[in-house]
Amino acid sequence: MNSLHILEAGPMLTVQDLGRPGYLRFGVSGAGPMDRSSMRLANHLVGNEDTQAALEFASVGGAFTVETDVRFAVCGGSVAITIDGTPRHGWESHRLYPGETLRIGAMRGAVWGYLAISGGIDTPCVLGSRSTHLRSGLGGLNGRRLAAGDQLPLGVSRAGPLLALRHAVPRSPGAIRVVPGPQAGHFDARTWAEFLEGPFRVTPDRDRMAQLLEGPQIRAFAGHDIVSDGTVSGSIQIPSSGRPIVLMAERQTTGGYPKIATVASFDLPRLAQIPSGSLIRFRVISQDHAEDLAIARSRHDAQLLADLDLKPEEPTISRQSQS
Repeated sequence: MNSLHILEAGPMLTVQDLGRPGYLRFGVSGAGPMDRSSMRLANHLVGNEDTQAALEFASVGGAFTVETDVRFAVCGGSVAITIDGTPRHGWESHRLYPGETLRIGAMRGAVWGYLAISGGIDTPCVLGSRSTHLRSGLGGLNGRRLAAGDQLPLGVSRAGPLLALRHAVPRSPGAIRVVPGPQAGHFDARTWAEFLEGPFRVTPDRDRMAQLLEGPQIRAFAGHDIVSDGTVSGSIQIPSSGRPIVLMAERQTTGGYPKIATVASFDLPRLAQIPSGSLIRFRVISQDHAEDLAIARSRHDAQLLADLDLKPEEPTISRQSQS
């Protein structure tokens, strides 16, 4: 069996695929990548299907070796990538041979990175997915973060060319767009104005479950306790502290805090990728407008995947040293 060997593991290194839908009624949210578009791009660059699993990491990747020839790609943001000390670029595919060490350093201007390997990570499916759900201990490798010394089975790598993006990945500037939440009426006009004026600081108190913001205290005149109801990714809960909590990929499936708004699906990965300490603002849009923008973004992503360029082959360090 071909395996990926983890020599060093960065924080929050986990196996992820597109997620585990259909289990909310059992208290299990879908998990999956924090930045779905970046993971899909990484998979396509190495010839994988959307549904195949890759590695997700926060801030720093780690060091890796393989047992047979593979292609790999790293997406998500700017990051230092080397093979045996020789630099490689992100957002394009490269070959990795047995005996070579791939190192992925620190992310710059982003938080979440993705390492896709041709053939995909072939850990067992749990409830129809390989995604690691840390809170429930499901999927991935025994439902946990990966560590140095771990070995991950790889699927069969099909022969294919090296690929690169033809167009830059869009990073929309400006405010994070939201639609009013199910308890929008718990907040008066003045509070809404404070919520939209902000700004809010992205705090280091964040993980795959939620992201805590710091800024104006948001008060619900109707109270901060409600009968627990369902949540979605991007729900912005307001507890009694008045500090907004944005629910992310591994959110709890129900919650008892009022939800002032929901981050639009196409802006949630952008929020997830904003480094801690950064300031953000929110802008309200209608549900209809959000749906139109989501469709437009989906079409743009599809075009990005369809326009991948062939790139020249790269000589390996081991071959150079033998010549």
